[in-house]
Amino acid sequence: MNTMQEPRIDKVVVHIGVGESGQRLVNAETILREITKHNPVRSNAKKTLPTFGIKKNEPIGIKLTLRGKAAEDFLTTALKASGTILRGGQFDKQGNFSFGIEEHTDFPGMRYNPEMGIFGMDVNVSMKRAGYRIARRRIAQKKLPARQRLNKADTMDYVQKKFGVSISEAA
Repeated sequence: MNTMQEPRIDKVVVHIGVGESGQRLVNAETILREITKHNPVRSNAKKTLPTFGIKKNEPIGIKLTLRGKAAEDFLTTALKASGTILRGGQFDKQGNFSFGIEEHTDFPGMRYNPEMGIFGMDVNVSMKRAGYRIARRRIAQKKLPARQRLNKADTMDYVQKKFGVSISEAA
């Protein structure tokens, strides 16, 4: 295959929604920092929801974006922690995919600590091909040619070969 046609990982976004600020949010930050070896960023509530006790601009979750080698390494361990099975419905038309991890204790080296609690996380993977930047740049922006666009089948094939993931066709 042409090296310009090979799918690549653009970025991996890891998100833990805690739903409240305070000690649980600090615990989630600590756990995500231990797993990824990078510093997460807090995400704030967009609006006030009195039924859930959430105020506007209150920090209620944390997120982290990984790129390059760090993204690839994290994705390898995260896919093993999730069970190396993905469904076809977890992939979108542009070739990106998402999956969840129910407990942070599924990661190697992580143990249950009753003071910390258990946190699940969402992992969103954005894929691209070489030359993808021409559609995003400010100067001389061009439309991405059809042969350079990724689709669901290309990404599914890449993930199966690269990470040894089995994909069930159930939506």
